[in-house]
Amino acid sequence: MIPVAAAERIILDLVRPTSNTETIDLTLATGRILAESIASKLDFPHWDNSAMDGYAVKFADVRSSTPKHPITLEVVEEIPAGYQPQQEIQSGTAARIFTGAIVPAGADTIVMQEHTQRVQKNFVKIQIAPTARSFVRQRGEYARIGDPLLAAGTVLNPPEIAILAATGCDRVEVYQRPRVAILSTGDELVTPSETLKPGQIVDSNQYAIAAFVTQVGGIPICLGIVPDDRAKLTAAMSEAIATADFVLSTGGVSVGDYDYVEAILGELGGDICVRAVAIKPGKPLTVAKFVWESRPVVYFGLPGNPVSALVGCWRFVKLAIAKFSGLPESEYQPAWIEAIATQDLSADGKRETYLWGKLALSDGRYQFSLAGGTQSSANLINLAGTNALATIPVDTSAIAAGATVRVLLL
Repeated sequence: MIPVAAAERIILDLVRPTSNTETIDLTLATGRILAESIASKLDFPHWDNSAMDGYAVKFADVRSSTPKHPITLEVVEEIPAGYQPQQEIQSGTAARIFTGAIVPAGADTIVMQEHTQRVQKNFVKIQIAPTARSFVRQRGEYARIGDPLLAAGTVLNPPEIAILAATGCDRVEVYQRPRVAILSTGDELVTPSETLKPGQIVDSNQYAIAAFVTQVGGIPICLGIVPDDRAKLTAAMSEAIATADFVLSTGGVSVGDYDYVEAILGELGGDICVRAVAIKPGKPLTVAKFVWESRPVVYFGLPGNPVSALVGCWRFVKLAIAKFSGLPESEYQPAWIEAIATQDLSADGKRETYLWGKLALSDGRYQFSLAGGTQSSANLINLAGTNALATIPVDTSAIAAGATVRVLLL
């Protein structure tokens, strides 16, 4: 067995970021990873504009205004948003202006309407003196033409989508998503639609791992259940390797008579880099590297127990997919935080142990609570709601309630 940190380094060293890109419509880009740096095509704001409903004035005209001695100005124009001003503001005049509208030439300050009183039809009293340039958003204040806006490797979430739209990008170049083949091995497995017979188990792994792959930005390619038949398993694994950038299989990686995965990987020409990891749950993890028609493929042989399979995905596969997808190094490191254990946590101390449960913020501090029921690698029922894994290091057998524990965010 190798330590968890060593396995992580080996796995990440096997992965090379993709250079394959595609150009897609901006409406389809949410969650995708930007493959090009974006510079501003425009000044932001595009022109001096008003941050408030009010009046555009010359500051020199109104600097001495008070409620007892208001300054009266002639209103020469009304400027709604989207309208090009026609009048230049001269001394003694003002323009009625609305939020977002262009500040007219000659004006340098906006007086909010709450500090004014309209008199007659074309005059306004300025009752409170503003500060110079108040409520004027200056052209180029946020960004100027040519300024960098987004770097390659940025995940496109709603704020980034808004920036791209605002700068005139309706199509964007993104990295292609990794293709991830998924297969489950075992004579005992059946699909959810089949009626269980004695000794059979519904294959939940296929669905859980497909959901995981989708969640981390990959394209799941579900190849179904493969029986413990060496020839059929060889054919299925060969198809998976030829199809995808990553392969995730569950089962067949322990030391039983029907655990064929490692041997078949060798027969297919794989370079086996990891055979077992000092982690609980999930010790029997096989990782191999292929070069298939000049294309690199990383194969993960995950344990068949559902919790073990997901822990392997959360701890190792997630990082590999993130690196492949074009994220910068800072974005594909494990997300660790310190939390307070709400219960006693225990382990055998022989392997790095991961306990699943829920992380919550209480009184300004993160608290970790174990999932109810047993922490068994076969118990997928109490995985519901899991959002974090508490980690107990090797040679540590207990962490007391109220003590600090290192937690992996999922």
